[in-house]
Amino acid sequence: MIDPWIWISVGAAAAQAVRFFLQRALRVAALSSVGATFARFAYSAPLVALLAVGILVARAQPLPAMPPAFWVYATVGGIAQIVATVCVVALFARRNFAVGVTLSKTEVLFSALVGFAVLGDGIGPVALAAMALGIAGVILLSDVPDLSGAWYRRLFNASAGLGLAAGALFAVSAVGYRGATLALGSGDALSRAVVTLAVVTAGQSVASGVWLAWREPGQVRRVASAWRLAAPMGLASLAGSLGWFTAFAMQPVAYVKAVGQVEVAFVLFASVCLLSERITAREWCGLVALTASVLWLVLIR
Repeated sequence: MIDPWIWISVGAAAAQAVRFFLQRALRVAALSSVGATFARFAYSAPLVALLAVGILVARAQPLPAMPPAFWVYATVGGIAQIVATVCVVALFARRNFAVGVTLSKTEVLFSALVGFAVLGDGIGPVALAAMALGIAGVILLSDVPDLSGAWYRRLFNASAGLGLAAGALFAVSAVGYRGATLALGSGDALSRAVVTLAVVTAGQSVASGVWLAWREPGQVRRVASAWRLAAPMGLASLAGSLGWFTAFAMQPVAYVKAVGQVEVAFVLFASVCLLSERITAREWCGLVALTASVLWLVLIR
C-alpha cells in the first residue's frame, strides 16, 4: 500500500506544474518577474485564509499556539520562496519551459543537505550517490547549446545560475516550512499545514506587494487586470502549497521533493504538447538523469 504522503506529493506536483504554466503565461503577458510572483501570492492568500478557518471550525480545533521558532521558520521560508519564484520566472525568458522548471528542481539535492543541517534529517551514502547522478543531469541541462568557447563558459552561465539559485532557495524554503509545521505542536498534519500556509502566504502577499508599489507601481495595476489568468493560478497555487505543506508535516523534505519530481513529466507534457517547444537530445539526457536520481531516492526510502 502506498503511503498517503506519496499521493499528496504527486498531487502537489501536478498542481505546481499547472501553476508554473499559468505563471509563465503571466510573464509573457507583460508582467515583470516580481509582478508574476506577486500575482501568485495575492490571488491565493484570501483562499488560503478561508480554507484555514473552515478546516479549524469543521474540526472544532482552536488556533494553535505559535512559538517564536514558528515565526523564524515561517519568515525565512517565505522570503526564500519569494526570491526563488522570481528566479524561476526570470529563467523562463532564457530557457524553454520544461528546462527552466527542471533546473529549479535541483532543490531536491539541496533540501537533503539543508534538512540535515537545520532539522537533523539524515541522509546515507546511497542517497548521496543518487544526488551525484542528479548533479550530472544538472550539468547537462546547464550547457548552452549555441555557446562556443571554453567549457566553463558553457557550464557556468546565467541560466544555470538562476536555476541553481532557485533550487537552493526552494530547499531553504521547504525546510523552513517543515520546521514551522513541526513547531506547531497541536493538531494533525493537515491543520498544522493549512495554518502555516495561511500565515506564510499572507506575509508573502504583503511583502511582495509593498516591493511592487515601491519599485514597480505600474505592475500592481497590471496584476489586477490579469485576473483571468491570475485567479486560476491562485487556485493551483493553493492546491500545490497545501499538498507540500501537509507532506512536509509527515516526512522529511528531501523525500517529499524527490517524489514531487514527477512534476517534470507534467511539465514536459505542457512544454511539448501545449507550447510546441522542442527539447534537444542533450536536454532529454539531462532530464532523464535528474529524474532517475530522485526516483532512486524514493526507492531507497
